[in-house]
Amino acid sequence: MKKILVLHTGGTISMHTDETGKVVPGQDNPMKSVGFTLDDIQIESVDFFNLPSPHIQVDHMLLLAQKIRQTAGTYDGVVITHGTDTLEETAYFLDTLLLPAIPIVLTGAMRSSNELGSDGIYNYLSALRVASHDKAVGKGVLVVMNDEIHAAKYVTKTHTTNVSTFQTPTHGPLGIIMKHDLLFFKTAEPRVRFDLTEISGTVPIVKAYAGMGDWLLNSLSPNNIDGLIVEALGAGNLPPEGAQSIVKLIKQGIPVALVSRCFNGIAEPVYAYEGGGVKLQEAGVMFVKELNSQKARLKLLIALNAGLHDQKLKEYMEG
Repeated sequence: MKKILVLHTGGTISMHTDETGKVVPGQDNPMKSVGFTLDDIQIESVDFFNLPSPHIQVDHMLLLAQKIRQTAGTYDGVVITHGTDTLEETAYFLDTLLLPAIPIVLTGAMRSSNELGSDGIYNYLSALRVASHDKAVGKGVLVVMNDEIHAAKYVTKTHTTNVSTFQTPTHGPLGIIMKHDLLFFKTAEPRVRFDLTEISGTVPIVKAYAGMGDWLLNSLSPNNIDGLIVEALGAGNLPPEGAQSIVKLIKQGIPVALVSRCFNGIAEPVYAYEGGGVKLQEAGVMFVKELNSQKARLKLLIALNAGLHDQKLKEYMEG
């Protein structure tokens, strides 16, 4: 008998559509009364939060991690139901912390519980199947939606409303959910994980665009931020004025990491013109591989709280 801890945190999966067609939170979580049975699975369900996912903060993510740590040895797997807007961030955050070596699976829904074609119950059932399966052990934190199994590191929300919104650019999913089994195509590469009990700091994200000036970047300083993520153009380039401001921030001691705003591909220093990736790297900008800006923000925030700096910070961020 597999024992699975389910932590409900809110989101569309726990909401309903009212008579005007608006999706609103309910008093009771419909997932707690789902009437199905799974052979050899015992579920303990907890309403941990009841928050729309735009309300989720890093402190909430840390509380989830602490709950999972506190129950180490009690459960064979964990399922977290979560709103989809920030689900990938919570999944990545958990995947970067030192947690029990059991399957940890996040899932959600794109349609509320009483909408036609609601996907919540099916995704919840799928997540339970994955969390209780021996094949899911050692795969890191997983996101299960729409019959697919994704690695927390790579998955992202790609569509505002479609039920197949969660996709993994470049790599594709780790596996799929079959009628009676799971099929994994690959395993996510090993991760560095940290044992943090608290987290603090401010790491904003700035997105590059044509004609980007320096007014926003010049408003940042060590007095109001601890680090910065830049979502750069192409392979990792910036307009000249923006690049000059980045160099100033680095000289003031602010760690700056860069990702591409492109949906696919990896940021790397290729161009040597003013504002190009080569110049940015020479100035001390760290190039983050295969993460979007919201995950790179968490990576830098966690690294700073873990005490990494200088060369060790660079090696971790670029590794």
